This record gives sequence, structure tokens and C-alpha cells, in this order.
Amino acid sequence: MDFLRNLPFFSIMLAMFTGIISSAVNGRTARRLTLTMVTAVLVMSALTLSYTEQIGESVTYLMGHFPAPWGNEIRFGTLEAFLALYFSIIMLLSVLGGWSHVITDIEAGKENLFYVLIDMMMSSLLAMIYTNDLFTGYVFVEINTIAACGMIMIRQNGHGIVAAIRYMVMSLIGSGLFLIGISLLYDVTGHLLMVPAHNAIEQIVTDGIYYTPLLVIIVLISVGMAIKSGLYPFHSWIPETYGYATPTASAILSSLVSKGYIILLIKIFYRVIGFNIVISSHVLNALFAFGVIAMIMGSLHAIMQTDCRKMIAFSSVAQIGYIYMGIGLGTKAGMVAAVFHLLTHAATKSLLFISAVGLYEVSDGRTDYLGLRNAAYRNRVAGIAFSVGALSMVGFPMLSGFISKYLFATAALEKPHKMLITLVALIISTVLNAIYFLRQVVTIYSGRPGEAASTSHFIKEAIAESTFSNRFASIALILLNLFLGLFSEAVIDLISRGLNLFA
Repeated sequence: MDFLRNLPFFSIMLAMFTGIISSAVNGRTARRLTLTMVTAVLVMSALTLSYTEQIGESVTYLMGHFPAPWGNEIRFGTLEAFLALYFSIIMLLSVLGGWSHVITDIEAGKENLFYVLIDMMMSSLLAMIYTNDLFTGYVFVEINTIAACGMIMIRQNGHGIVAAIRYMVMSLIGSGLFLIGISLLYDVTGHLLMVPAHNAIEQIVTDGIYYTPLLVIIVLISVGMAIKSGLYPFHSWIPETYGYATPTASAILSSLVSKGYIILLIKIFYRVIGFNIVISSHVLNALFAFGVIAMIMGSLHAIMQTDCRKMIAFSSVAQIGYIYMGIGLGTKAGMVAAVFHLLTHAATKSLLFISAVGLYEVSDGRTDYLGLRNAAYRNRVAGIAFSVGALSMVGFPMLSGFISKYLFATAALEKPHKMLITLVALIISTVLNAIYFLRQVVTIYSGRPGEAASTSHFIKEAIAESTFSNRFASIALILLNLFLGLFSEAVIDLISRGLNLFA
């Protein structure tokens, strides 16, 4: 049983070595290696989750022969193992859902590089989930940034290159602030491992010293991660990035990349600084305010879009706002709601981007509203999948989005001075979500079913070429959304217990 303690480390290293091997093989072999790696990580994460559930406590894994405070550590409990499992599922379905477009969207001979970037992305996400060392977290934040930038520009067109440059500039600003924050933290505490740093901070607070430096540290780390995860008004890179990347890249970038940064921020709040200390700094009030603004402004921008891809992208700005609003409530219930919505957004955004591909394929490649008219009849699986994703974002009962909004509403009741703002923001955002998502759903079902019989030769070929993997991924993501909606109680309990072990 103790052998299972090694699995998180094996998962990270497997993803890294798969990237090295993929760089030396052709695209087809690299794809198989990546799918095998992600599947293996999924299995190891499931075994790790079972192990942590049995022992009921966090496990500290020493890397090398040097103990704290000099050595490097991995620490994992129920929540970390569950997040690794969940991210592996989303990664696998995102790759399956869009792999038919890799050949057409990427220059011949460079397909293997795309899978190298996915392998790097997987290793960095796992490292941010599992690491117990701040500098290791920063290193993999940068690896994540480089991989994301490469995935954006690999199509080698003007839009992709401009989007990659914009993303890189914003990400470097965020990374720079984060690095300054952990450098100051090391200067104050003398530690980079999370638990020793936390013990030092508790002593500093008890002694009543370094109040201003500690506040600056919290602000720098929070702003740095907010920029990297695309919180409004640091969102300018999102529409171009998500809108012009390949389908697989769009699904991964929107559903996983920003979530890794948020998970690392939550770990720092709980495991390094201490959540009570973060609350007393009042930084969460700023995150709450920006989260509320993002919920509304992101939705307003989405309403104004005529391109379906950019509409989905701006919706992500609003959904990131939901997560930061939950964190900003400063309560256990608010944090549970934020983490649950993180899961909801990851599954739903991947579903929307993957299913949207099926709609574009049968619409002569058009992505505007008029061009997608009647598309759901021409590709029924994609139409149903997009509708489920849209209804989840609106908050339709039985779907995960409904549970998220319910959790935010109930969490707001614990904070009377933030309750009214939260409830009003939820109502306004939900109405705005309904306007632009249901408008798109109505558009793809506009017309009569019989019109699908008279499709062009191009559309018939597109339907024939729509891969089984794309349909499988869409159906699997629908089922995942339904699972979060119908069996939310078990997931919420797991998140709550996991957060208790985070400290």
C-alpha cells in the first residue's frame, strides 16, 4: 500500500518524459504516447484518491534524501488526488474531441510538437496540484505558460501569433509579480516549503512584526495569479487566445490552464499564509469586488459578440469572476462553491468548444450566428452537446451549473454585508447568460428539421468525417456534467474534506 505514495511523483515524471520522447517521433506516434500517458495518469490519480480516502489524511512525499526545510516535497490529500483525476479526464476528452483538426490546423511535420506541448501542460498542472514547494510551483507556472503560448501559436497564422504575444506579455507580468511575492516571502520567513513557511508566518503574526511586508506579499501573489487566470480587467488576452487556437487547444486552455493557477493560489492561501490571515488582510474584499465586476462585464461583452468562439471566450471571463467571488466571500462555504464551480467550468467549457467544432464543420466553417443557423439538425450530437453546455452555464436544474449557483447563493447568506451584492450579481449574471447562450441555442435549432435532408455535398462530407472520438468526447462531457449535477453531494463533501486537509 505504501507504494501508492509514489504515484503523484510518477505521474509528473511520466508526463515530462513523454514530452521528451514525443519530440523525437512522428505526429501519429506522439498522439498515441500522449493518450497513453494521460490514461496512465488518470489511473494513477484514481488509485491515489482511493489511497487518500482510506488513510483520511494528507501525505508528504520527500523527493531525494534531504528533509525539510532544504529538500523538495510533494504533499497530497483527498482534494489534490481528486483534482488530478478530474484534470486527467478533461485533458483526455479534450485531446480526443479535437484530434481530427490537428492534421488540418497544424503544419505538416509539426504535429508531434503539439503533443509535446500537451505533455508539458499535463506535467505542469499536476505539479501545481501536488507541490509543497513555492519555488517548484513557480517553475511549473512558467512551464505551463510556455506550453500554453506554444499551443496558441502553433497554427502559424497571424491571429494566433498576435494572440500568443498578448498572452505571453500578460502572463509574464503575472509571473513577475508572483515571483516577487514568493521572493519577499522567502526573505521574511527563510523558507520555500509551504508548511515551514506557514509556521514562520504564524510566529510573525503572533509577534506583531512585518505586517506591511506580509500584506504586500499577499497582494503580489493574489494579483499575479489573478492576471494569469484572466480575472477582469486582466482578461484582454482571453478572446483572441481561445478564439483562434485549435479546438483541442481552446478546450484545454479554457478549461484547465487558468484553473491550475487558481488551485495554486488557494493552496498558498490555506497552506502557506493561513486563510484567517488572508481574511484579516482584507485582500479578499478586492478579489470579491473584481469577481462581481467580471461576472457582469464578461457577460455584457459576450452578448455583443457575433462570433460563437468569442462569445464562449468572453463567457469564461464571467465564469472566472464567479470563482473569485466565491473565494472573496472569505468563508469555507464560499471556497467550496468556488472549487465546485472550477470543476463545473472545466467540464462545461471543454464541452462547449468541442461541440462547437461539430457545428462549424457542418456550416462551411462559419462561426457567426447566421452561419450556424440550423446546424444542430445537421450534426445532432454536437447540437445536443452544445445545448447541454449552454444550459449548464445558465443554471438549468440537474446540470452542474445549477449546483454552482445554488452553492454561491447559500454561501452568501453567511456574509450579511456581502449577501445582497452576491445575490444581485448572481441574478444579473444569470439573466445575461441566458440571453447570449439561449440565443445561440435557438439559432442552431432555427429552421425545420426537414431542411437537414437537403444539405450540400460539403456538409455531408463533413458529417461523414466527423470522428467517433469527437462524438465520444462530447457524450462523455455531457455525462460528466450530469454527474456533477446529480451527484453533487458526494463531490461537495469531498471538496469540503479536502480543504480541511489543505491547511
